[in-house]
Amino acid sequence: MASFGGSVARRYARAIFDIGTAKGLYEAFGTEIDGLAEVYSGSLELRQTLENPVFKLDQRRNILEKILPRVSPSREVRNFALLVLERGRISSLPQIARAYRELVDEKLGRVRASVTSAQPLDPATQTAVQRALERRTGKRVVLTTSTDPSLIAGLVARVGDLVFDGSLRTRLESLKSRIQN
Repeated sequence: MASFGGSVARRYARAIFDIGTAKGLYEAFGTEIDGLAEVYSGSLELRQTLENPVFKLDQRRNILEKILPRVSPSREVRNFALLVLERGRISSLPQIARAYRELVDEKLGRVRASVTSAQPLDPATQTAVQRALERRTGKRVVLTTSTDPSLIAGLVARVGDLVFDGSLRTRLESLKSRIQN
């Protein structure tokens, strides 16, 4: 079922991406779609209302129309959001936003990476890690960071399906495993 939802999200993302590309607005559309997905995801009540077929489509459409100004969407993104609602795909909005981001990143030759470290990284270290990942991937890296004290020291970097684990926790677990065998 998840792959079905993913394929639907990719189709919708591709459709609005193609429109954005034709108009030279694909990055702006991405920002608007991300904002809309954030508003949608941020309210359980809103999600339940927009997804609930007990409410008539006109009622759900009116609710969506009232929240759209929060993200100041272009006419195209506004119409896209309403189409997604009308087609019963509003629950896929976060996945559509993610798929859209991937299309923009691909077009711009960039990748997203998440780095988790035991302690917060200072700006110089963040820059060094970002540059190392850019050399490794050959693409511009958009970096997000988080902390996890259980790593003890070091860091774990994720770029797509690649994981670079330089944490002390993993090294200790590996050493423990070798000693026990």
